[in-house]
Amino acid sequence: MAYDLIVVGGGPAGYVGAIRAAQLGKKVACVEMERAGGTCLNWGCIPTKSLLRNAELYQLMSKHAGDFGMTFDKLSFDWPKVISRSRGVADKLAGGIEMLFKKNKVDYIRGTAAIPKAGVVEVTDADGKKSTHTASKILVTTGVVSREMPGFPFNGKSVIGSKQAMVLPEQPKEIIIIGAGAIGIEFAYFFNAFGTKVTVVEMLPNILPVEDTDVSVALEKSLTKQGIRLLTGTKVEKAESTHKGVKLTVSGKANETIEAPIALVAIGVAPLMPEGLKVNLDPKGWIQTNDRYETSVKGVFAAGDIIGPPWLAHVASFEAIQAVEGMFAGKSPRKVTVFPGCTYCEPQVASVGLTERAAKDKGLKYKVGKFPFMASGKALAVGESEGFVKIIFSEPHGEILGAHILGAHATEMIAELGLAIEMEATHEELISTIHAHPTLSESIHEAAEQSRGHAIHI
Repeated sequence: MAYDLIVVGGGPAGYVGAIRAAQLGKKVACVEMERAGGTCLNWGCIPTKSLLRNAELYQLMSKHAGDFGMTFDKLSFDWPKVISRSRGVADKLAGGIEMLFKKNKVDYIRGTAAIPKAGVVEVTDADGKKSTHTASKILVTTGVVSREMPGFPFNGKSVIGSKQAMVLPEQPKEIIIIGAGAIGIEFAYFFNAFGTKVTVVEMLPNILPVEDTDVSVALEKSLTKQGIRLLTGTKVEKAESTHKGVKLTVSGKANETIEAPIALVAIGVAPLMPEGLKVNLDPKGWIQTNDRYETSVKGVFAAGDIIGPPWLAHVASFEAIQAVEGMFAGKSPRKVTVFPGCTYCEPQVASVGLTERAAKDKGLKYKVGKFPFMASGKALAVGESEGFVKIIFSEPHGEILGAHILGAHATEMIAELGLAIEMEATHEELISTIHAHPTLSESIHEAAEQSRGHAIHI
């Protein structure tokens, strides 16, 4: 069948791009080998947040109920129900995307796609039946898979990736997590909250190494207090599977051998390339695109994780919309420059723009405004006084260079600061924006005031 656009991959880039093209009046098909929503909805962003919500509630009730004047007799949890709730949430949303395809008249094709040449997509379904489809334009949004550790391949039992970690039939008594990025830290928080002994190994000096150093250091103290063992500045010298599980020899902050029934490898992602696609790649294997998201093959475009970092669902959706509007709406596509990053442990981490060390490395003149949640009336009222808001302002005009939040609901609060950067707001505009009282977002106002030495509540 002939289409105006075939989207290969149904994740946050693919399904969003397909729907936008259909909204523009184009005949569109989306090919997905598993289920609409891709990794994010089915095995990433959404189900992990369901698991983390369970962990947050259990930790709150088991460790802090007394702070709120509550007591429980024999508080317990049902591990299979914890997992099944997560799967139920993912299934519901995946079904919703399929309904959106029908609503927007997007043809949803289940199967594995190959792209032998421009304008042609071959699909093999679950039964091995092949079909060929043509389109004036193809958008590749096939995403990524978890990256294996050299010499320590996934086996689905003792060596697992994030997908397997979400559906473990039994709670492990111990787990080693290799990598302290967002995925590693979120799972560390999740398993620890339910009582699993967790050790995290990270070769770089700090956990969440892409975040502001103040945030990483403060979060490390918090997670250590919660009972997670964090071995930063530590390299895995040797990793092997044993009849009991896994054994790791590490050096650096710790020089020892660590054993556990399971190791979760969270060291990054690798591109998932469609079969037959021959386009230019960068040195690390990501698809190269021009300023219109077009690859080296005319008529073949790419967006989302497959074109490289940052590997974030909201970035992928943005890129796909930009690519499609460039194809069919006569717009000049925008490339991603400023974007929020979030880690959903407790306390949460959210950031947008430059870290302070990046501002220093660039030789920029700046001032920092910082306000602790322990000075926030709302934070104290809800029992969430850990963390702070940190905003970096350019000098001499006060434009916002970056913002960093560690604390409750940080991932919800960061949008205001992303908008402020997008609108080229300054500290004066943040200060003149009245924030409701009592709210956690008042801390943004106070941090802006503090950068000029005018904060009222510290």
